[in-house]
Amino acid sequence: MRLSLVPPVHRATHRIGLLLASTRPSLGLSQGEAHLLAELHEAGPCTVGALHHAFAHRKSTLTGILDRMEERGLVRRRLREEDRRSFSVELTPKGEQAAARAHQRLARLEAAVRRSVSPSDLRGFAAVVEALAKEAERE
Repeated sequence: MRLSLVPPVHRATHRIGLLLASTRPSLGLSQGEAHLLAELHEAGPCTVGALHHAFAHRKSTLTGILDRMEERGLVRRRLREEDRRSFSVELTPKGEQAAARAHQRLARLEAAVRRSVSPSDLRGFAAVVEALAKEAERE
């Protein structure tokens, strides 16, 4: 069987990473960092668990990304008052600027795509990527 679903998703993901890397002036972020910042830009402060759920990174991978972002002054982790066993991740002022730029770049990409496809195309795409994610998780 020739693969027809996974390769286009992989190529698109890679090209989104290249788009983020080509942003000028440079964001100086990895693709993972840019996506995390964009998520924090939209969601506001959230738990490490919520970020793990949003991206399905291995916990060690997510911790490494957060460590690097914290060292660069983009995010800070704080113990949550309501549950002192978990951390809240929030943007710093420097992180807010980088997050806004990453989010803006991704929003422009989405807007361009939305102009070129129909609402039913978007619904079909959402159904296919959701099914891919569910099956990959089940595997």
